[in-house]
Amino acid sequence: MKKFAPFFVILAASLWAVDGIVLRPSLYNLPVTLVVFIESTIVALLLTPFMYKYFDDVKKLTSKDWLAYFGVAILGGAIGTMAITKALFYVNYVNLSIVILIQKLQPVFAISLAAIFLKEKQPREFFIWAALAIIGAYFMTFGLHIPNIFSGDKTTMAALFALLAAISFSSSTVLSKRALKNVSFELGTYLRFAITSVIMLIIVVASGTLNSATDVSTKQIYIFILIAFTTGGPAIFLYYYGLKRISASVASICELAFPLTAVILEFVLRDNILGPVQWAGALILLFSILRITRIHAIIAKNTS
Repeated sequence: MKKFAPFFVILAASLWAVDGIVLRPSLYNLPVTLVVFIESTIVALLLTPFMYKYFDDVKKLTSKDWLAYFGVAILGGAIGTMAITKALFYVNYVNLSIVILIQKLQPVFAISLAAIFLKEKQPREFFIWAALAIIGAYFMTFGLHIPNIFSGDKTTMAALFALLAAISFSSSTVLSKRALKNVSFELGTYLRFAITSVIMLIIVVASGTLNSATDVSTKQIYIFILIAFTTGGPAIFLYYYGLKRISASVASICELAFPLTAVILEFVLRDNILGPVQWAGALILLFSILRITRIHAIIAKNTS
């Protein structure tokens, strides 16, 4: 099944695009913290009855394993998910495919973080393509306009939240590789959601947003359940299954299914399409990231 592992990551990435473009915008009137708390808690509760057979594996986890999972939960489950949700809530103000495409800066951040924390050296070519990726992301988001980050412009704010999400998710990916080292992908998925739900419970109680649970409509309850059974738990299951069997660089390339699906959905459902300059920026961004992941794959092969 290892040769099919990339397809599981591709399918997971496509499901996340459906989440961002089709499902999550319907929750825009709810506090972001409450949205993340509800969705992570539903998945955790659904998975709990099936986790009893992994109880012995949980007891074997070391302090470093737990630290990795708390890092994944905080960065990926809490901060990253809140940031991308906030960005996507600007549904009436920004082409959502822009927000999704900015997420593809994740490989740049992931490899950079590995260089900083793992002391991995990068060739000069990496920095050239990383710079081009950032330039491409800028033109894809703003075209030829110069944004004022202090103006409260919705596109700018959405882009900044998407950037924060990209940094958080890339950090989470690095930690996920460590977190999955000693456990199955099933247990890894459960721990990710269970710990996130506890963290988010503390946040919603402390912020007082738990009181807004009464504002959740019947339609939104169905949306939460649909997310839990499609783009939430199952998508993470698929992603962790694939990630456990392939390198992070290969996974980064597979995740390009995320922006591709998002752009197609934005056009089909909302007739939104990027302008010529934005398309040029998007192509520069995606091509640069392909080059970066290829460089990283070559380095990994030579050092293995």
